[in-house]
Amino acid sequence: MNQRAQQKLKTRQAIISAAIELSDEKGFSGLSLREVTRSAGIAPATFYRHFPDMEALGLALVEEIAQVLRQLMRQARQRVRITGSVVRTSVETFFEFLDENPHLFRLLSGDRAGGPHSFRLALRLAKQRFIDELAEDLGNDRARLNQPLSYVPEVADMIVNQVFYGGLEALERNETERKEIAEKLIVQIHLTLQGSKTLWEMGRGRKSKQSERPDGKS
Repeated sequence: MNQRAQQKLKTRQAIISAAIELSDEKGFSGLSLREVTRSAGIAPATFYRHFPDMEALGLALVEEIAQVLRQLMRQARQRVRITGSVVRTSVETFFEFLDENPHLFRLLSGDRAGGPHSFRLALRLAKQRFIDELAEDLGNDRARLNQPLSYVPEVADMIVNQVFYGGLEALERNETERKEIAEKLIVQIHLTLQGSKTLWEMGRGRKSKQSERPDGKS
């Protein structure tokens, strides 16, 4: 990459970083182009060399979030292979993400009601991909979890919402309080998984009783 291309990439990232930081204060929907360029240290005309409008910038912010979430999932999977502790390792990995990327987390969690429609939709899709990947992991890790599960997509959705709510609660807390919230989340997720396992066992029991009847009816 030549020097000019490097400078262009650096300026683009400066715009994105400025928008993320400003969004932490007022939400992306409350930002103006001039605020972003002033914070990034560039002229408004320079902005248009990188983005056609604020909506395009918003989509770039979502892609930044999606990339970090994908990295988060990869880190969690790698750690789980080493530790074998699915729930605790995943929660601890998430809280590390929270510590390192509070602006991104606030943007993902709090700006789905404001901004252009395409921006709000992209945020929802980014979170949904996170849920879908967790559902896939839960489906693949049933042997590791030592429990068959029912309603895996719904369980994944519940767990992500539990973790996001806990993350929002933890943002303004001190280290000790964050650890307490993390421990509470671990218990909540175990309860969610246990409920899913119980539903699976109840369903298996009903099927067994039906198979015992000559006519196969309940």
